[in-house]
Amino acid sequence: MNWKKLSSEYISKHPYFTARKDVCQTPGGKMVESYYVVELPTTVCALAITEEGNVLMERQYRHPLEETIIELPGGFSDPGEEPLVAIERELLEETGYEFSSIECVGKVSANPGVLSGYTYLFLARGGKKVASQSLDANEEIELLQIPLEDVRSMLSKNEIVQALHVSCLLYAFKKIDSEKV
Repeated sequence: MNWKKLSSEYISKHPYFTARKDVCQTPGGKMVESYYVVELPTTVCALAITEEGNVLMERQYRHPLEETIIELPGGFSDPGEEPLVAIERELLEETGYEFSSIECVGKVSANPGVLSGYTYLFLARGGKKVASQSLDANEEIELLQIPLEDVRSMLSKNEIVQALHVSCLLYAFKKIDSEKV
């Protein structure tokens, strides 16, 4: 059922925005002359719960939306970096916390019609502050601590709009709720 890729031409090669134009042939023989793909590295995010039971959330400006929004900690994996290692690194860099337990609760694709890559979703528990934030050059992140049930309420009220983070919250809450049974 896979298409045969006949050629690829890169339009942009940047660590955060690599785009190519493929020429493909479907299994039925139809030619697709221009199929555009944006290549993204693997990304990670986590519902990160501190030892005190609060969720670490981030308030930051997102220029494509021209808004400041509330998100989960996470980011891009480095080349060759395993998702678990990436989320441990991102959590430490963005929050200054280390966690006694981190488990993968899912893997999603943001928009497989245009974007390559997956986002790995984690539930991190037992967070303890061990360092200061160590942010990238363009990151300005205000770290928030929000009670777990308040985050659940924010999710139900559509106050969290980053779709991949919504997916993470849904999978993580499903895991948490299944443990109560």
